[in-house]
Amino acid sequence: MKVKEGEILGLLGRNGAGKSTLLKSIMGLVEVVSGSISLDDNILSEQQAHNIPKYGIGYVPQGRRLFPELMVEENLKMGLLVRDSSTDVLDWVLSLFPLLKSRMKQKSGTLSGGEQQMVATARALCLQPKYLLMDEPSEGLMPSMTETILETVEKLKTENVGILLVEQKIEGTLRVSDRIVFMENGSISEESDPQKLAENPESLMKYVGVKARY
Repeated sequence: MKVKEGEILGLLGRNGAGKSTLLKSIMGLVEVVSGSISLDDNILSEQQAHNIPKYGIGYVPQGRRLFPELMVEENLKMGLLVRDSSTDVLDWVLSLFPLLKSRMKQKSGTLSGGEQQMVATARALCLQPKYLLMDEPSEGLMPSMTETILETVEKLKTENVGILLVEQKIEGTLRVSDRIVFMENGSISEESDPQKLAENPESLMKYVGVKARY
C-alpha cells in the first residue's frame, strides 16, 4: 500500500481488521512483525516512535488523546515543539479551524467532542506534516461536525498533504477519498475507485457489510 502526497486514501474494513493497528505501526507504537514501512529513503519501521513525527508524519489517534487539563493553546504548542515549527504555522492551522481562536485559553477537557477533534487534528497539523494519519475522526460526532472535519480533510489535499483516513462513515469516506483500500485480517485485500464502489458495491458488502450512496 502506498499513499501519495496530495492524495486521500480511505482505509476501510470491519472492526478488528487491523486498520488502527496499521496506523499505530506506522507511528512506531506497535511492533512491525513482517514487511517494512518507509518514507522516501527512510525505513520508518526501524525508528523509535518519538522520531517518527520528525519525518513529517502527523497522527490523529482514535479517541483524540488530548491533555484535558491543558488549554487548547498549550495542546497546540506541543505539536509545534515536535518539529520546531514557527508561530506562523499556528496561524495557518487556526485558519483551518477558526472556531478554535476563541477557545485558546479554555481547557481542552471542557470542549465538546467536535471541538476536541478539531484540537487533535490541529495539533497534528502543527507538525507541518507531509502525511497525516487519521483514525476514526468522526467517532461520536454529530453529522454537522463530521461534515466540518471532512471538509477540512479536503482542504488539506490542496495543501499537498497526503492523508490516510480510517473511517466508519462510509459515504463521507467515499466522497472525499481518491482511492479506497480494504483491509481484512491484517492484510490489504483489495483496492478500488470510490465512484465504482458506489455504483457496484459488492466489495463494500464483502469487506464492510454495508451499502452506501455516493
